[in-house]
Amino acid sequence: MLNREEAIKIFSDSGALLEGHFLLTSGRHSNQYMQCAQVLKYPAYTEKLARHLAESFQNDEVELVVGPAMGGIIVAYEVARQLAVPGIFTERQDSQMVLRRGFTIKPGQRVVVVEDVVTTGGSVREVIDVVKACEGIVVGVGVLVDRSGGKVDFGVKMTSVLTMNIESWESFGCPLCKEGKLPVIKPGSRTA
Repeated sequence: MLNREEAIKIFSDSGALLEGHFLLTSGRHSNQYMQCAQVLKYPAYTEKLARHLAESFQNDEVELVVGPAMGGIIVAYEVARQLAVPGIFTERQDSQMVLRRGFTIKPGQRVVVVEDVVTTGGSVREVIDVVKACEGIVVGVGVLVDRSGGKVDFGVKMTSVLTMNIESWESFGCPLCKEGKLPVIKPGSRTA
């Protein structure tokens, strides 16, 4: 298992943990941003991070790992590889999370849901709903980064490689804007 310092070093060295002045999708501002796609482009880092998650579920008789597209695809693959079980992903179709591409979940199948970053847990909850609709059993949730500071609760065992409480502010109360030293950057995969 990775300790907090080792995890932060991996995220920082890969360029996934950014420091600066960021405009978040919510419209709020923050001095930190986590872009997990940057760490997942390095197979050695991905293997270490996924090992942390896989070890947490090694005694839970997991039969399948599922993650949401996009962020959960690589995480699901690597956690599944390490648990020696299949790994699949859900994706959005007409604004709803669904299984496609011939992927199935069998009734009673023991499933771990994984994701790269969790803030509110919305995508993970949608994947859990897909698993339950297929009558699968969600044995736990594994995430690389829990940005909620441990506040998100899925009603099942949850593990994360790194738990952070990334501070953010309304734009009108942003101390970085008041300082005026750093330009605002809009990172991420979605637009505000």
